[in-house]
Amino acid sequence: MGAGMLAADKLERANINPATGLATDYLNHFNEVVMLLEMLPAMPECAEDVLDWEPADYESHFENSTFSEKQLAVQAYRAAPVRLRCHLERLVEQINDAVLSAQEAIRAAPDPAVVSVQVAETATHRIKPLIAMASGVIHGHVDAKALAHEGDEAQAEIDALFA
Repeated sequence: MGAGMLAADKLERANINPATGLATDYLNHFNEVVMLLEMLPAMPECAEDVLDWEPADYESHFENSTFSEKQLAVQAYRAAPVRLRCHLERLVEQINDAVLSAQEAIRAAPDPAVVSVQVAETATHRIKPLIAMASGVIHGHVDAKALAHEGDEAQAEIDALFA
């Protein structure tokens, strides 16, 4: 990724992918709410925690976290290839939309138990695959087809990153 603060060995020690400049710790923000959504059928009282969840962009997540290398994570994110960050941000937007929809379903239901199976299935079948794709981006496993609509320039940047 670079030298100095962004040297590969420093990034690796901080659990930041040195090739992409991205950290999987960000995905914990989503994994926590998915776990709560999946627990709803057995524990409807988790609805309160689900409703307390709020979206957080990458930088905000780290700035407000206890991650030991949060400043490095933000620096590396800012230095990451723009196309890669944009791809991750599009996936995060889809995750946020799905969680916010699940929250709305819970709020609209007379009792969380009424929609618990539906939102648990949403978590399992819609949100988890999006998180897996976001993890792929963080680890540098980007499907060229996913970036196809961004043109040849985007693909060239991704190819150069992993060459």
